[in-house]
Amino acid sequence: MKSTVKHLSDTRVLVTVTLDASELEAAEQVALKKLSKDLKVDGFRKGHVPLAVAKKNIDPNALSQETIENGLSKAVAETFISNDLQALERPEVEVKKFVPGDALEFTAEADVLPKVILGDYKKLKTKKAEIKIEQKDIDDVIGRMQSGFAEKKESKDAAKEGDEVVIDFVGKQDDVPFDGGTGNDYPLTLGSNSFIPGFEEALIGLKAGDKKDVKLTFPKDYHAKNLAGAKVVFEVTIKKVNAVTLPEVNDEFAAKAGPFTSVDELRDDIKRELTAQKEREAGDKQKDDLVQQLVAKSKVSVPGVLRGDQIKSIEQDLQQNLMYQGRTLEQYYESKGYKDRDEWVEKEANDAADNRIKAGL
Repeated sequence: MKSTVKHLSDTRVLVTVTLDASELEAAEQVALKKLSKDLKVDGFRKGHVPLAVAKKNIDPNALSQETIENGLSKAVAETFISNDLQALERPEVEVKKFVPGDALEFTAEADVLPKVILGDYKKLKTKKAEIKIEQKDIDDVIGRMQSGFAEKKESKDAAKEGDEVVIDFVGKQDDVPFDGGTGNDYPLTLGSNSFIPGFEEALIGLKAGDKKDVKLTFPKDYHAKNLAGAKVVFEVTIKKVNAVTLPEVNDEFAAKAGPFTSVDELRDDIKRELTAQKEREAGDKQKDDLVQQLVAKSKVSVPGVLRGDQIKSIEQDLQQNLMYQGRTLEQYYESKGYKDRDEWVEKEANDAADNRIKAGL
């Protein structure tokens, strides 16, 4: 077998391979064994026809096609391995010449794993972030735990901050409902800052059954470009007010939260967990910084096939995150000032994909 390798770029090769008569003979024998399994010839049991007899009874075109496929698959694998080339996709094969029993010449083109010319990693510098747990960090965790153990009781009183209101609402701009501005039986804790500024404050003092038109202006930096800075009206109906009672933070609360006999034990445990979490985050950040520095100092070419796959992955992640926010990719493009997906790929996704790929390589 003769082969030559032409590097079309740092990431793509064109391999030319020629098989001689003996190699074609070996490929043909494999083809005959496969095709003879289902061959029926008088005087022989199915699957036991001698190869010499089978060759005379098999369609020559079918035999030639199977021989070519066998020769190609084996030769492509051997050629890429012998030349230390790692294909990143199924090579595009083109037969240039085939003379049955004599010669087969073909080309195989594919993206390959590029060579990485590593920068001087011994001079990289990074500093691990200082870990400091504030009392507020611990209090925030305890506050979330209190919310998890909170008791809710329907109330006829006016809603106050900290209460939960169950509401129906319709947001309108110029008397026309806008996308994402409608909700039914929506539970909202007043003071949670879940809605745009002014919305929750406007519901304080309302009782179950009350209705109110809340006039607001969206923030100028709101993610949906069509609503940024827009004046809107939310038509809100209070369906229920639930008074929320948070449990007192005492030793009994600590025992409910876990295997603790006192609040001090609970606080110490939270501090240890937060410290460990921040240590992991700081370590990951430090490693990421080092890798990015190394990428900048190294020569790493990006294969097109990997870029395409990575862009798809980035797009799927983005779409999933947007879905949790009740947004679409189109709304994201608009908020960023992109005309369409192509412009997003050009101005954002390509660089993000290349950075991931280079770091991985």
